[in-house]
Amino acid sequence: MSDYAVVNPATGETLATYPTITDDALQEAIARSDAAYRTWRDVPVAERAAKIRRVAELHRERKDELAAIIVREMGKPLSHAEGEVDFAADITEFYADNAEKITGDQPLDILGEGTAVVRRSPLGVLLGIMPWNFPYYQVARFAAPNIVVGNTILLKHAPQCPESAAALEDMYREAGLGDVYINIYATNDQAATVVADPRVQGVSVTGSERAGSAVAALAGANLKKVALELGGSDPFIVLSTDDLDTVVANAVEARMDNNGQSCNAPKRFIVIDDLYDAFVEKFTQAMRAQTMGDPFAEDTLLGPLSSTLAAKRLEAQVDKAVAQGATLVAGGKRDGAFYEPTVLTGVSSDMDVYREELFGPAGVVYKVQNEDEAVHLANDTSYGLGSYVYTTDPEQAERVADKIDAGMVYINCVLADSPELPFGGVKRSGTSREMGLLAADEFVNKKLIRVAP
Repeated sequence: MSDYAVVNPATGETLATYPTITDDALQEAIARSDAAYRTWRDVPVAERAAKIRRVAELHRERKDELAAIIVREMGKPLSHAEGEVDFAADITEFYADNAEKITGDQPLDILGEGTAVVRRSPLGVLLGIMPWNFPYYQVARFAAPNIVVGNTILLKHAPQCPESAAALEDMYREAGLGDVYINIYATNDQAATVVADPRVQGVSVTGSERAGSAVAALAGANLKKVALELGGSDPFIVLSTDDLDTVVANAVEARMDNNGQSCNAPKRFIVIDDLYDAFVEKFTQAMRAQTMGDPFAEDTLLGPLSSTLAAKRLEAQVDKAVAQGATLVAGGKRDGAFYEPTVLTGVSSDMDVYREELFGPAGVVYKVQNEDEAVHLANDTSYGLGSYVYTTDPEQAERVADKIDAGMVYINCVLADSPELPFGGVKRSGTSREMGLLAADEFVNKKLIRVAP
């Protein structure tokens, strides 16, 4: 039986299975990728950019087909799926537009005579281990910058996303990037073989802490560059507002994005005491109003989680929180892979859920007395991906943003990711940056060239 299968989480029906790659075919894929690198690194930057631009165009041309695939694979509402395809196209195009900038020499001011530059050159074959929650977006932000700088890609997608993985490979092939981008339906053991292979120069992982830790250990043992984008339990801090309704609407929209299965979604809502009661009331009402149902239906705001197993995992976390003393204000019920929008309050630091990531449509609301308490609570986590601060005081916004231990701080806005903005975290949320110009610096040789007069 194949590890790779399309199982519609809305119905539980297995729609298709894909065979895992054989060991011989995997070795052939690595060899093809390595051989492609030997020529691809010398292709003019403008030509590399043109091929990546064609990948962006194909995303847009095939938007309807691509969106339908990921609705079937992981249950996200159709409008969310369409938005993901658009965003993946935008990201890919960004690196085509900025190819000269990210590959150009960086002159250095030197103390002595002569000149010095840092020249960015590719490393070689890279392995990308990608997750199921954003099958196109995650690949775009890894593959596009690295292909532009001259690396080649082996892409292992999540076992529940084989159809979208095949669709992506088809687009890269049609754009003239055949062996520059190769999809591999590999097992975890086979992925470990790829990481250890001397022809492979680096590995990027987007996924769970457990996966990131395992791959990082293997990469370290083999002296390979590794980039990690892992989980998050982002705080959403509300200190003051002139429009609580808008704040609540933003909170719900961000929490429900991708059926609540987004690493940088707000999951802990930290509210100043004089706004707390009103926030909980409005937030609960808005969460209950989310239309749950068929992800292909136009009025559906919340589809199923990615699998019944994922829904059971969230159910167990919420049930345990309630058993340990938390208050279940709304939701808490599961039907197959569907899980109701859920609100918890009364969570204390001795409960498991206080330190866990809730990967689904559930949020915890906390009451704080002042700014310092809000910052302390926001930072009292092993995660450090994103964060959100709502305040009417610009000085307070700057002060709080500076104190938060996270890779990203969004002030008075949500869902503001953009191709030019770097994405990444600190602590157990990761070690690297994707998107923006910083993404193109993860897997390059920053070579110093010093010339005497």
